Amino acid sequence: MQITRQADYAVRAVLHLAKNGDTRTATSMIAEEQRIPPSFLAKIVSQLSIAGLLHTSRGARGGVTLARAPKEITLLEVIEAIDGPIQLNECVGDQGACSFDADCPLRPVWCDAQEDLVKKLKGTNFADMVTNGQVPV
Repeated sequence: MQITRQADYAVRAVLHLAKNGDTRTATSMIAEEQRIPPSFLAKIVSQLSIAGLLHTSRGARGGVTLARAPKEITLLEVIEAIDGPIQLNECVGDQGACSFDADCPLRPVWCDAQEDLVKKLKGTNFADMVTNGQVPV
């Protein structure tokens, strides 16, 4: 499994804003410092704004800020705002999707792995990443 490039860029943009605190930041600065194509970042910012993770303002003093404190925004929220719900395999969300159904020895493995991944991403907030410089274990 691999998150999309768009989700990766979204995570880097939110992390950039978390490091800047309450400072309103121009999207052009984020794009330059995070090496994100500006037109791609505009789409990402729009999606994150719709998801309630960012506030945007236009004009000479415009820019982007986090809609909530970094400790209240999880890695899971940002990824799902861009890529949608995480699902390692179709059968995890819909047991009837697999012709093997309840006899499949793989479904419990996929379900456990997804549960662990979601738990890790949900337990990782941007304040921790900024403070510690790394994702908590």
